[in-house]
Amino acid sequence: MSITSKNPTRRTFGKIAAGMAVTIGGAALGGCSTGGGKPSPDAPLRIMAINHVWSQAIRKHLPEFEERIGRRVSMSLLTSDQLANSYNVKLNASATDIDVMMVRALQEQLLFAHNGWLADLTGLVEGDAAYNWADFLQAPRERSVTARKVLSVPVVTERPVLYYRKDLVKAPATLDELMETALRLADRQRNFFGYVGRGQRSGAVTMWSSFLYSFGGAFTLQGRSGIGRPEAITAYEYYGRLLERAGPPGATNMSLEQAMPIFAQGKAAFYVDADAIYTNFLDPKISTVQDTVGFAPFPAGPAGARPFNIPSWSLGISAFSRLRDEAWQFLRWATSPEMVRRLQAGGIPGARQSAWSDPATLASFPADLARSMQAQAQTGVGLDRPDVLQVGRARDIIGRPLVAGILGQPVGPVAREADAEFADFLARKHGVSQRVATSQRRSRR
Repeated sequence: MSITSKNPTRRTFGKIAAGMAVTIGGAALGGCSTGGGKPSPDAPLRIMAINHVWSQAIRKHLPEFEERIGRRVSMSLLTSDQLANSYNVKLNASATDIDVMMVRALQEQLLFAHNGWLADLTGLVEGDAAYNWADFLQAPRERSVTARKVLSVPVVTERPVLYYRKDLVKAPATLDELMETALRLADRQRNFFGYVGRGQRSGAVTMWSSFLYSFGGAFTLQGRSGIGRPEAITAYEYYGRLLERAGPPGATNMSLEQAMPIFAQGKAAFYVDADAIYTNFLDPKISTVQDTVGFAPFPAGPAGARPFNIPSWSLGISAFSRLRDEAWQFLRWATSPEMVRRLQAGGIPGARQSAWSDPATLASFPADLARSMQAQAQTGVGLDRPDVLQVGRARDIIGRPLVAGILGQPVGPVAREADAEFADFLARKHGVSQRVATSQRRSRR
C-alpha cells in the first residue's frame, strides 16, 4: 500500500509505522532494472529507507535536491522487517534498482560488507575538504569503517539516558547511588519499583553495554571473548540485582515495549534507555510523568561513566547502483553541516560536531536532556553490541548471564559457560571486524 503524508506525527525519533510502505516521488518499489550503462535522465534516484522521523523530515526537502541534480528522486519508506527482507532479496540478486540505502551500521554493516553490497565511500568523504569528514563525532565516525573502508555515513545518533522522577529523587551521579536509591524506593506492595529496564535475554544487551563499559568491561578484547572477565561478571551481577530487587515482576520478558510504559505510567523511580524515546514521556496521551520526568547522564561506575554513543541509522550506497555519482550527491547534501543543523534543530540528533556545538540545534530538547546528550556525544563508546557478523546470535549468548542475575541465580557459572560459548562463536569466524583498530588509526591522523 502506498501512502503519502505531508505532516507525519512523531512520538519517538525511531517511530516506525507498522505494516505499511510509503513511496515518495515515484512509483512503488519494483523489480530489478536491466541492462548496463548509465540510466536515462528520466530514471529516478532510488532511496530505500526505514519509515523513521529522519526519513520523514528529509523527504520534505527532496524538491530542493531534485532541482539541484536535475533528476527525480524515488524514496521508499518501509518497516524494519520489510527493509531487511528487501535488502536480502534484491542485493543477493545484484539488483540495480537501489541506489541509496539506509542501514544500521552496528547491526548490518559488517554483514553487508562481507557480502559486497556497500560501495566504498572512503575517497569521497576523505577527499572532499568542504564536506569535512572530521566534523563527524568520533565514535559514530569510527563505526562507519569496516576493513579500512568507509561504507556508511551516520545520520541519526543515540545515547542512553537515565530517566528519573525528579519529584522523588535527585539524579544519582554514580551506579552505587543508583542502586542504593532504587532499593530504598522500591515498594512492590504498592506496585512501585525503584528501577525498570530491559531484561529480555537478547534485547537487554544494548542497554546493559553502558553498565559493562562503566565497570571496565568489554564484549571482546583483541578478538577474544570478554564476557567471562571479572569486570563483566560484576556488571552482570549489578544489573541482575538491580532488576531482581528493585524491578517489576516478569522483568526477563521485558523489552523496550514492556519496560517503557511502566515508567511512563509513574510506576518506577528510574529507567535507563535510549534518548530516542524521550518524547513518549512528554506525551500526555500515554504518559502521567510529563511534569515530573527528569533526564540525566548515565551514572559513573568504577571505570567512570562510559555510555554508548552510536549511529542508530546511517546512509550507504549500493555497490550495484548505476547512479553512484547522484547517490553520493544525495549523501553529501543530506549529511551536510547545514542539513544536519537544520534537522537537529527540529529534534533529530545528528552526528556532526558542529551541530552539537551550536546551542540553537538543541533548543527543541528539554534543557537537562540537551545537556546529557551533548556531554555523552563527546565521550560515549561507539558500540552497544558485539561487532560480529551474526549479531543476533551473539546477543543471545551474551544475554544468558543477564537473565540468570535477574532471576537471582549465581551469575558466575552462567557467565563462564556463556564466555566459552562466545569464544567458540568468535573462533568460528563469525567474527570481530578490523574496523576498530583501523578507525582508531584514522582518527589519530
